[in-house]
Amino acid sequence: MSVTAAPVQRATPLGEVLTQKKSRPADTVFRVALVACLGIVGLFLAWLIGYAIYKGWSRLDSRLWTNMPTGRISRIDQAGVQSAITGTLWIISVTAALCLPTGIAAAIYLEEYANRERWYNRLLELNIQNLAGVPSIIFGILGLGIIVRGFGWGFSIKSAALILALLVLPIVIISSREAIRAVPQSIRQASYALGATKWQTISRQVLPAAIPGMATGSILALSRAIGEAAPLIMLGAFSFVTFNPTGLDSAYTALPIHIYSLLVQPQAAFQELAAGAIVLLLVIVLVMNSAAVFLRNKFQKRW
Repeated sequence: MSVTAAPVQRATPLGEVLTQKKSRPADTVFRVALVACLGIVGLFLAWLIGYAIYKGWSRLDSRLWTNMPTGRISRIDQAGVQSAITGTLWIISVTAALCLPTGIAAAIYLEEYANRERWYNRLLELNIQNLAGVPSIIFGILGLGIIVRGFGWGFSIKSAALILALLVLPIVIISSREAIRAVPQSIRQASYALGATKWQTISRQVLPAAIPGMATGSILALSRAIGEAAPLIMLGAFSFVTFNPTGLDSAYTALPIHIYSLLVQPQAAFQELAAGAIVLLLVIVLVMNSAAVFLRNKFQKRW
């Protein structure tokens, strides 16, 4: 009597089961709602950018960044925003010099050296998370009371840069920690197995692998700082400056502040100049964000 073996049934992979599963009407509605929300936001953003370009098209030339501002309506056609551009570059450069080394060093300590069982390390992490959500105007009030008046630094570039550095420091720390955490532990273990010290492992293996993520987070943090206006208003940024800053103690203005001062003017010529300055600020921010995306895509490693 012969026995016929039953055919072996192949198990269906989970991916095929999920693909073959029919979507419910609620899933379709939710997907359509998400796409609709994305489309509305994209259209609104495109309308704003297009309106700014249309309004300031006549001012998008070399006059915008080579000429100084003017308060006389008879000379507004030749006015520019050079002092605001220079002040912005001064502020963002000093901000980067203050917050990037500090934020990266703090991230290295918290990820590689800190004992999470210690209460002060847990308190430090809690404060960093909380500071990331504090409104920027609170930092401006803090700077006015402590930095400007308490330290006696006055309404200067170094006061503005220090407060903006404190504002974006939590973002730099959090993004740098995520980049360091993304490096596999096997790389560290292999380095230790070859006799490397902890600092040699961090400096020669971990940090080079984490640079793309750290650079992306740092550039995005500086992009936020370059568009801040509320803290600078509290820190005494002038709305009308006809000279370029010459040092850390110099008076200054910045593009967001100068744009606001132009928008409150009733004459159409001031509105056109403000629109041109808005487009220029958008270009600077988009260039910084594009640099972040480029660095991430070029140097990112898949583990």
